[in-house]
Amino acid sequence: MRYTGFMIDMDGTVYKGGDLIPGAIDFIASLKAKGIPFVFLTNNSSHARDYYYDKLVRMGFDVELQNVLTSNIATIRFVLSERPGKRVYVVGSPDTIEEVRKAGVNVVEEDPDIVYLTFDRTITYDKINEAYKALMKGAELIATHPDDVCPTETDYDIDIGPFIRMFETMCQTTATIIGKPNRLMLQMAAREMGVKPEDTVMVGDRLYTDILMGKQAGIDTILVLSGETSRKDLEASDIVPTHVLDSVADIPALLD
Repeated sequence: MRYTGFMIDMDGTVYKGGDLIPGAIDFIASLKAKGIPFVFLTNNSSHARDYYYDKLVRMGFDVELQNVLTSNIATIRFVLSERPGKRVYVVGSPDTIEEVRKAGVNVVEEDPDIVYLTFDRTITYDKINEAYKALMKGAELIATHPDDVCPTETDYDIDIGPFIRMFETMCQTTATIIGKPNRLMLQMAAREMGVKPEDTVMVGDRLYTDILMGKQAGIDTILVLSGETSRKDLEASDIVPTHVLDSVADIPALLD
């Protein structure tokens, strides 16, 4: 494998919930030893970027904050550049909302132009209803990512996908979705690394986000079977990765 940069999923790829995937730290160490830049890409927007950076450090990864790109950071950048000045109602956890506000987005509680939907583990009926009413009045729906489930140590939790479909159906709208498989995440990550997107590789455990994004961008992909996708899922899918490995622990041997 000869790539100028690695784009690496997090949940299900280097850890699962709070459990480190064996060999993941050695994988990152091998990239650093060879001077190959990398960015962790996560669709998980239930916390601010600092949370995921701190989690990686606590697990033993030798990383910097700029090595982490979340779907919330990507969505913030999109809103600031493509919807400047718009009034935004954020459905999110307190630290996620604060991250959006601190970045300069015009966060409001009433009469928004945009409903900004994240993976909100603090969601309430009142939040759902406020978003619904705003969308019915014509607000735009922007979502950080499309994932249906989020991996935990033992199984999966419901993620943002079902809420996107609920709002689209109830409000007769179509969400703008920023995270994987939208290639915006890939392009942003390439800029962070200072490399051309076409010379990078995407590593992840999900066919419909990680691998699909890479395929649509025309880059090589590595599917790892340590997370959501099983061999049975792979055989039934028309999304075909460039490489299939049991886990990221198998990548260092292929870099020489």
